Amino acid sequence: MREGRSSWSRIDDFLFRSVLLFLASVTLLVILYLKSRSSIALVGDPPLFIYTVGITMFQLSRLLSAILYRRTNHHYLAPPAAADAGAYEPPVSFVIPCKDEEDAIAQTVTKCFEADYPKEKLEVIVINDGSSDGTIDILRGLQARYDRLVVVDWKENRGKRHGMAEGIRRATGEIIIQLDSDSYISPETFRNLVHPFRNPEIGAVCAHADPANAEKNWLTRMQAAYYFVSFRILKAAESTFMTVFCCSGCSSAYRRSIVLPILDRWLAEKFLGLPVTWGEDRALTNWVLRLNYRTIYSEQVHAHTICPDTVKKFLKQQIRWKKGWLVNSIFASAFILRRDPFVALTYFFPLFVISLITPFIAVKSLILGPIFRGALPLYYISGVFLMSFIMTLYYRWISRENKYWPYVFVWSAVNMVFLSFVLFYSVATIQNRKWGTR
Repeated sequence: MREGRSSWSRIDDFLFRSVLLFLASVTLLVILYLKSRSSIALVGDPPLFIYTVGITMFQLSRLLSAILYRRTNHHYLAPPAAADAGAYEPPVSFVIPCKDEEDAIAQTVTKCFEADYPKEKLEVIVINDGSSDGTIDILRGLQARYDRLVVVDWKENRGKRHGMAEGIRRATGEIIIQLDSDSYISPETFRNLVHPFRNPEIGAVCAHADPANAEKNWLTRMQAAYYFVSFRILKAAESTFMTVFCCSGCSSAYRRSIVLPILDRWLAEKFLGLPVTWGEDRALTNWVLRLNYRTIYSEQVHAHTICPDTVKKFLKQQIRWKKGWLVNSIFASAFILRRDPFVALTYFFPLFVISLITPFIAVKSLILGPIFRGALPLYYISGVFLMSFIMTLYYRWISRENKYWPYVFVWSAVNMVFLSFVLFYSVATIQNRKWGTR
């Protein structure tokens, strides 16, 4: 009976994947047809024509890179053989800056000590960065339970970057695990975050993160879909070339011997004469890449974080992310061509240019075209959703059990008509260095 169910399961999986391949093939043909039709219509508009062709090729190349991720990263991510499984267990230090996290900090700290790892090699350092709620009382209570918990209590807020630096300086572990105060790593997958560092080429590893509060409302469900695409497709595409440009601040690991010597320069980073207060994770990853180490993403490490559950919190986060992306992309442009010309010319600079141009194309297609020429943006909208459909098919291919895939289309719609324009606001307020909160 068990064998029969197993056979049916294999047949069902084969049929499911065959349908996805058929739909992907049909969708690609439709995209090519629409692009050919739109190309004819856009011959008299060279900038829009170049953008249309360029973004289509770029998005398809990212998807292809993500498909190659497991093959290219296997050497770094494959667990050691059973006979050698315990040979690499370096001491690790969790670094957790926090401010006003009385609702989440206890779970974050507890999960650290529950990691499937020798307890005597675990150290947790929490920096209470001027909290005004009961965070410090909860941390003192946790110290009574865990003797390897270090609490740094700052009475005044100094900022997340300074909190991270303080934790790294105090750390005794060879590997630094950077966590947001409302995030944690599933204990049973923790070793998968550490063992890639067996290879001396690896400078940082980014975990796969999903929202822990995904079921709260439509906004959190939409972000759950986006997180999956962002990590398993977009970061996987970067990891194919061992060049992840942002090891997410909610759950990543760094080799301490690399980041400790550059802390002062990282802390002193300025843009237009003012300290940079956001994008600290992307900035630290930049330094690892600048020093010619590899940065990778691991789908085998499962992390959970709290995503914004109101529109106001969500907008603050997106503005902060846009500012961090813009400034750190400008910083990275100074070294990425020298470090890896192929990645620079085929991925980094095309992404940077496309991201800057997209808001202007959105204005032209969604606002100016309909108002001044009476031209409905049908090709533009259909192109966005067809590419989303291709991404969703791959989403279903690699994670059939993930139920948030329909919200990829919600994210695409919100991004197209709204989030594209957030970049304008971010640039206009770039001198406002307030970190912003969720």
